[in-house]
Amino acid sequence: MAKYVYDFTEGNKDLKDLLGGKGANLAEMTNLGLPVPPGFTITSQACRHYLAEGAVPDGLEAEVAEHLAALESAMGKKLGQADDPLLVSVRSGAKFSMPGMMETVLNIGLNDESVHGLAKQAGGNERFAWDSYRRLIQMFGKTVLGIDGDLFEHALESLKGSRQDTDLSAEELQALVETFKGIVRSETGKDFPSDPRDQMRLAVMAVFDSWNAPRAILYRRQERIPADLGTAVNIVAMVFGNLGEDSGTGVAFTRDPGSGRQGLYGDYLQNAQGEDVVAGIRNTIPLQELERIDKRSYDELLQIMEKLENHYRDLCDIEFTIERGKLWMLQTRVGKRTAAAAFCIATQLVDQGLISIDEAVTRITGDQLAQLMFPRFSSEGERRLLTKGMNASPGAAVGKVVFTSERAVELAGQGEDVILVRRETNPDDLSGMIAARGVLTSRGGKTSHAAVVARGMGKTCVCGAEELEVSTSSRSFTAPGGVTVNEGDVISIDGSTGEVFLGEVPVMDSAVVEYFEGAAPQDDLVRAVDRIMKRADEVRTLGVRANADNAEDSARARRFGAAGIGLCRTEHMFLGDRRQLVEDLVLASSEEERQSALDALEPLQRSDFIEIFQAMDGLPVTIRLIDPPLHEFLPDLVELSVKVAKGDASDKERALLVAVKRLHEQNPMLGLRGVRLGLVIPGLFAMQVRAIAEAAREVRGARPEIMIPLVAAVQELEAVREEAAGILAEVGVDALVGTMIETPRAALTAGQIAEAAQFFSFGTNDLTQMAWGFSRDDVEAAFFSRYLELGIFGVSPFETLDRDGVGRLVRIAAEEGRKARPDLKLGICGEHGGDPDSVHFCHEAGLDYVSCSPFRVPVARLEAARAALQESASDTR
Repeated sequence: MAKYVYDFTEGNKDLKDLLGGKGANLAEMTNLGLPVPPGFTITSQACRHYLAEGAVPDGLEAEVAEHLAALESAMGKKLGQADDPLLVSVRSGAKFSMPGMMETVLNIGLNDESVHGLAKQAGGNERFAWDSYRRLIQMFGKTVLGIDGDLFEHALESLKGSRQDTDLSAEELQALVETFKGIVRSETGKDFPSDPRDQMRLAVMAVFDSWNAPRAILYRRQERIPADLGTAVNIVAMVFGNLGEDSGTGVAFTRDPGSGRQGLYGDYLQNAQGEDVVAGIRNTIPLQELERIDKRSYDELLQIMEKLENHYRDLCDIEFTIERGKLWMLQTRVGKRTAAAAFCIATQLVDQGLISIDEAVTRITGDQLAQLMFPRFSSEGERRLLTKGMNASPGAAVGKVVFTSERAVELAGQGEDVILVRRETNPDDLSGMIAARGVLTSRGGKTSHAAVVARGMGKTCVCGAEELEVSTSSRSFTAPGGVTVNEGDVISIDGSTGEVFLGEVPVMDSAVVEYFEGAAPQDDLVRAVDRIMKRADEVRTLGVRANADNAEDSARARRFGAAGIGLCRTEHMFLGDRRQLVEDLVLASSEEERQSALDALEPLQRSDFIEIFQAMDGLPVTIRLIDPPLHEFLPDLVELSVKVAKGDASDKERALLVAVKRLHEQNPMLGLRGVRLGLVIPGLFAMQVRAIAEAAREVRGARPEIMIPLVAAVQELEAVREEAAGILAEVGVDALVGTMIETPRAALTAGQIAEAAQFFSFGTNDLTQMAWGFSRDDVEAAFFSRYLELGIFGVSPFETLDRDGVGRLVRIAAEEGRKARPDLKLGICGEHGGDPDSVHFCHEAGLDYVSCSPFRVPVARLEAARAALQESASDTR
């Protein structure tokens, strides 16, 4: 029979799949002998059963009752006992950290009788007891009963006025409890449940249900967390930070999650429960102040933090409560950090001997490296400083001010850059945070919801800008000096310094980009990046090339570490001013006109290739022969038709209309392009091959690779290759001749095609379109958002390679191609070449290289190393 409940003494940190991150780490801290309140965990397996069947699994209630009895015995109190009650919290805890996305209910066990027993436990502290009771009703009402949380919040704010919540008397809080119970009754038609066991049972099911709450689904999609994991539930004996000034609650980091610097970082709030810190409803004090307030607890906390960091060998994020001078550990986890902190912490841990340099490489992601390559604010030009808050998550963000998540999503959908401004964010703001360029709050610290979530998704964030008076009702905020900023006004926020500026501040390249451009490392961050990248290049087995169509991009690709050009798109050379030449070629009505167009094109092509070969200085350059969808190079049919119909057209335009109608295609992406165009227009590919060969002959050490696009049958490739071989021999240049695998038929007949190809390059953009039957230009805006909502996609197949479908075609082609030609070179040149997950797939599939935009080359280099190291670690297990 399945076991669904584990006491904290039974688990450990390696059971995250079963116990979730919170439960596994509570068990680990218990095993380490740290002061953890007693409790037990209901497994994620129970949650999955509940979500699938609509009911808890058989035997769960009996197991919970057994563990609750053991908890009552350990505490010497009973749940629901009037004179000496046991109170518990019910907390979610998924395998992967999802801060604020799912539910927590504190103080379960209180009712009209036990509230007096709680006051007695607290030495007659009636205020504490009634404050705890009102918190239970407020949390339970919103979380479990689905009541609009603003109803409770408005009642509390109305009672407080300009006071803090700690200023409310016991009598006022008792009256507030009655108000809250009235809200429950009017909104649900039922009384607040007074039976503590009913409270606990309903709270557990609410935590299970919260796994599929919209904000949790959105967060999982953003962070690419699998939807089928479910959440565990932790039931923990309550300890209280709101018993007076000798009590409190806090969050601590063993290193700065923003910069990675070693030291003591965190927030503390006296006379408060944990939710007060995360919600940012009262501004916290720096954790260092705890030494003055309660030195004994402070010293014990420092010892525990050191022990946890050495044990986990990483930055730890810790939640704790002090109850009348007694320190309790409520949670630890490997902490979320900014991209900059990730690099610095990884190399620091190497220097401390806690991890190896190879493990450091696996702890950094390509996405984090990409974040460091985003621009920063320039120091030049005028700046108008509005205020300064806490530098919660670094970066430079500029955009129009919005005050609601709905407005942020709306404007971002119209292509606008926005900054979401709130007093404090809550989990319901997730969609707006995703849509915004940055987040600014007037309340909260580095451990508030806004800060934690923004850091996790690499979003620029400034928190706790206390000088701002934010009014969501008037959609404006007021800064010192009486400056009013309205919705739609532009501001700039610096997540590295906490500064907020009026208007747009110019941006400049990041220091990491300057490093990749050749600048020497000047600070700890860039030195850390340098160490990680050097080791990455030593251990990766997958090559990284770049997609580049001109000498400038080619030179940048080399500086960024590309080992060649994996895709040079020749049709891109004829956009703009040269477009007319391709139009003349396609519309030529005689052999003389066609040859004239080819003669005009060839020297331009040769010059382009010479510049690229020179920039690459002996590295391989894969040149795709021209692949123009005709609609990109022909006059617009509708415009020409209207002009002729109105009688405004010249004789040339009337003749042009006849030619355009003859060549018009309903679906140009599946029409006369690629190898088809080269076979239909005699001399086109021959002209390009000659230009490539003559350019290679002129540039010492040039290594051209000629790629035939859109091949679907080996006979197409054979026809072009025979012609190309003759020209190469005539010019006296060696070059590989291969093809793009971008049609499903090419992938499925790769064994035949490999007989005529010296290399394959997978064009995964077109292969994805054809495998799915999607026109990328049309479908992404039309229905992809709905597909993501329904879970049909976890992520767009144009963003991350579809392993099951498109990936299978790639594997088939690679396997059958190499069976026919063992020395066949394999690469990928679609946009997936710079996507981290897709890079891992390419390593697993045995490809030789990936090719991506120059800017993504460092990301691909890092991910290729991570793939190799993870494979090596898997092989040794």
